Amino acid sequence: MPTIVKLGNIAIRMFANDHNPPHFHIVSGDRQMAVLISDFSPLAGSMDRKSLAITLEWAAQNKETLNDEWQRLNP
Repeated sequence: MPTIVKLGNIAIRMFANDHNPPHFHIVSGDRQMAVLISDFSPLAGSMDRKSLAITLEWAAQNKETLNDEWQRLNP
C-alpha cells in the first residue's frame, strides 16, 4: 500500500486495484480508517480526533492529488 504522504506519525495511503468508491486510508499507531475522497466521510475504521482533523485538513487542500493517485493506482 503506497504511502501518499506522512504527517508526523500519520500516514495517508492507498491500495492499488482497490474497491470503489474512491477512498484513502489513514494509519496512525494501531488505528486505521478509510475515508471517501468525494466528501471525506468515513468509510470504515476509527481514528482519534486530532489525527483525523490533521488528515482532513491536508486532504481538503490536496483533493486533486488524492483523485490523481486513485486514478493512477486504480485504472
